Amino acid sequence: GQRAERLYDRIMTEYEGGHMENVQAFLPMAVAAYEMIAPLNLDQRYDLGRIGEVGGDTTLARAEADTILQARPTHLLGLILGAKAARMVGDEPHARQFDARLLSVAPRERSAGLPEYLLHQNDIDAALAKAKTTAGTAAGPK
Repeated sequence: GQRAERLYDRIMTEYEGGHMENVQAFLPMAVAAYEMIAPLNLDQRYDLGRIGEVGGDTTLARAEADTILQARPTHLLGLILGAKAARMVGDEPHARQFDARLLSVAPRERSAGLPEYLLHQNDIDAALAKAKTTAGTAAGPK
């Protein structure tokens, strides 16, 4: 799992730096590294889905979101990934459904203290902030 984690970290660093050619270069290696870990836990599925998201692989992002939510329908990272996958294909209404579910389950889910929630606390905080703003603008411009 360490190789997969290192590749995930590298891809996220390249993505944040705007080096999309490097993201694309590392993508197949990272996906292969995750495929070698079986079965994946929900944290690893989120990482793989995020790799799909930043690499433009909508199918991968959506598949991992669906798998996480089948295992735990209120999983914060699954809901975040579902919203991201919907936005990748321009499906804002579906993304907002994920956002609304995220906002409604977040207080209870966070208290479950899942280790991946601590690992991805920044992602969760950012998604909740975004969900609150999109929820606030659902009625259209002020």
